[in-house]
Formats: sequence, C-alpha cells, structure tokens
Amino acid sequence: MGTLTPSLEDYLEEIYRFSLSTDTVRVTDLSIKLGVSLPSVTKALRKLRSGQYIYYQRYGEINLSEKGKKLGNFLVKRNQLLQEFLVLINTDCDIAAEAEAMEHYLSEATIRSIQAIVTFLNENPKWYEVLLEYITSSSKTKE
Repeated sequence: MGTLTPSLEDYLEEIYRFSLSTDTVRVTDLSIKLGVSLPSVTKALRKLRSGQYIYYQRYGEINLSEKGKKLGNFLVKRNQLLQEFLVLINTDCDIAAEAEAMEHYLSEATIRSIQAIVTFLNENPKWYEVLLEYITSSSKTKE
C-alpha cells in the first residue's frame, strides 16, 4: 500500500494506534513504545512529515494527515489479520512477534489471499474443524 520502509511503517502504525486512544501523541510515547531513542523518533517523524503522513512541529504534538490515517488504519488491520491467521492455523509461536516479522514482507496480493482464507475459515466452521484435525494429525506424524 505505501512506499515506506518497514521501520517507518512501524512508526506510523504506532502513531495510528496512539491516536485511537489519546488526543495527543508525543515523541516520548513513541520512544518508549518502540524502544528507540528520542533522536531516532525525531528522524523518523521528519521522514513521515516529508511524505505527508503526519503534521509535526519540533517539540510539538504529532497529528496524522488523512493519508497517514488511511495507511495507519491499513497497517493496524494488516497486523490484526496476520495475528488472526496465525491463531487459526494453530501455530505454536509468539503470535505478535511472528505477525510483526511477516507483515512488512508480504505483498498486497498475499495479504488479500490470507484475508480470504481467514474469512472462509470463520464462515465455514466445519471446514475449519477439518483443517485443525489435519494440522494436529500431521504434526503428530512428524514427531
């Protein structure tokens, strides 16, 4: 969807998440949440501002532009979709970390296919049961 680096997508995704629950998003909030230095946040914000994803004045509040809101919403939904997919396929991993690792490297076409699978499995519980039985039995035969 966007032409941002994975790192900048992470910043935008967190700004969007913060914007859903608070009126004011600050550099320190992002620094703490993403575990990065204040200068790193400031550098990323300058890039997001130059791409017209946010409005930001030094030492001021961070606000999303319409373009930033649209992409931020997409990024959050993509992460949620991948987490839901990983739960559905019954994988034994750190779901949040795995989704984070996957999200930046999948094409929009693959994301749409995963969405179709998730929707299909949610709408067809009997087929989902068949899939779970298959996953369970195939993992037992490999042990």
